[in-house]
Amino acid sequence: MAISLAERTEQLHAEQRLLVKADADIDDGWLRIRDQEDRVRELRAAGHDARQAERLVDLLRQTLVEWERHRTLIAQRVTYLQRELNSTPPAAS
Repeated sequence: MAISLAERTEQLHAEQRLLVKADADIDDGWLRIRDQEDRVRELRAAGHDARQAERLVDLLRQTLVEWERHRTLIAQRVTYLQRELNSTPPAAS
């Protein structure tokens, strides 16, 4: 069953919204990493054991890598949908 132009357009808009959210989440993720890195430096400077805080930084980085991969998939889907919509012949009047 073919998907209507309206449905395909809504899919594109939904993916574009997801892309905006992914960008915001990634930006927030980088802020969290920088904040945690600051905390690690503060702990070290105060002579505290910072191993758990360092582990958290590593986990945050790994999570961010996955978020960036997911963002790439969303961007690819947006591109696909845009191309598909651009290649759709106009409806007959």
